[in-house]
Amino acid sequence: MNDHDATLESGDDAVPRWYVIQCKGGESFRAAEHLANQGYEVFHPVLEVQKKRRGKLEWVSEPLFPYYLFIRLDRLVSNWRPIRSTRGVLKLVGFGDMPVAVEDGLVATLREHGSERSATDRNLYFRAGEAVTITEGPFKELQAVFASHKGEERAIVLLNLLHRQQRLEMPVAQLKRS
Repeated sequence: MNDHDATLESGDDAVPRWYVIQCKGGESFRAAEHLANQGYEVFHPVLEVQKKRRGKLEWVSEPLFPYYLFIRLDRLVSNWRPIRSTRGVLKLVGFGDMPVAVEDGLVATLREHGSERSATDRNLYFRAGEAVTITEGPFKELQAVFASHKGEERAIVLLNLLHRQQRLEMPVAQLKRS
């Protein structure tokens, strides 16, 4: 028996296993929500990333695996029929008509290293004392030192002007790491 054959075997059919669902483009969040509402155990790993939107840096959740999520099913007890017709779901990933289970360890590792960020982590995008470059405005391209956050969208930086360190307040979106 080769590794491919071992993957297709379900082992004990009564033991719930993790399977992969392929979602329609951009609908993995919708699919996860609808499956969870139907009572399925779903794991949809996401990353919190900063993106510039409308000129501002914002934290957004993006799927770790675009178009895919995990669902825990039992081959004998689980009702597999509604999955395919769930909004956002394209199909269960498998070979032919046979869905393929993934190792429990893979999902456990993804959960352990998680993609959740605490609110305090978000405020650490820049750290006090870190060198930054101003990307827009009258001080564009000048080097500064990040001093502190002032709310979610503003920052205090120290900029050397006229042989003195000046404190300036500006949008965080106008800064980048040097």
